[in-house]
Amino acid sequence: MNQKKKFDKNGTLKSVLPSVWVRVFTPCSSWPDKDEFLDVIYWTRQILGVVLGLAWGFIPLRGFVGLALFSLLNVITLYTYTSAFQKVDDEEFGGVWELVKEGFMTSFASFLVTWIMVYSAMHFD
Repeated sequence: MNQKKKFDKNGTLKSVLPSVWVRVFTPCSSWPDKDEFLDVIYWTRQILGVVLGLAWGFIPLRGFVGLALFSLLNVITLYTYTSAFQKVDDEEFGGVWELVKEGFMTSFASFLVTWIMVYSAMHFD
């Protein structure tokens, strides 16, 4: 990956990483700050929760099937992103379980609120 080079006040060469937005969409990006990558996972999950809530509300999915599909899609999507697209080492972040659970419950809450609101607005008089 191309990194820009920049000199600080003392004339020492320091490496500047591309912005987080660029690294999110670039395969195999470098994530020296582990918290940045965990933030990306967290906010991706929030967006995914709202999008799936909108979709489930419009379709209209109900009950356990909707909950199970959300959980399955959420976990598979983020695990695929981290392992296949970004190719990060799970152990650097505390193992697979830590990556899978990062932001899951808040994403679930966003999903439920969106799903209930859209479903109620679209399918009840």
